[in-house]
Amino acid sequence: MQITLGSPASAPQPLSPYYSQVARVEHADGSALLFVSGQIAEGATLAEQSRGVFETLDALLKAHGASLADVINIRTYLTDIGRLHEYGAVRREFLTGTPPTSMTFEVPRLFRPEAQIEVEVVAAVSPRPAA
Repeated sequence: MQITLGSPASAPQPLSPYYSQVARVEHADGSALLFVSGQIAEGATLAEQSRGVFETLDALLKAHGASLADVINIRTYLTDIGRLHEYGAVRREFLTGTPPTSMTFEVPRLFRPEAQIEVEVVAAVSPRPAA
């Protein structure tokens, strides 16, 4: 098993130098688990921030040969759980297959005061085809 930590240059860069955006845990057969740090995004509304978060998550996963279809677990942090339906509508635009396992929490605030949402995911990457 090999573990690689980092922030892919092809994806939006982290807001702080104090964390890696992705931990890739590679197995001998070429399969991997991707642990993606919580992401926030700019925007005036919860829907705008949610879209930005999913676009960033998608870019981070693509940099590792995965997609949002490979997400097996999602954790969402909302500053107002009463607006879960707004987030849920955007989430369904991006996660269109069988829903992953999920946890959603209401929190009093996030890393940036203007952030209304933060989302982290775990994705499973299939083994690479033999050459």
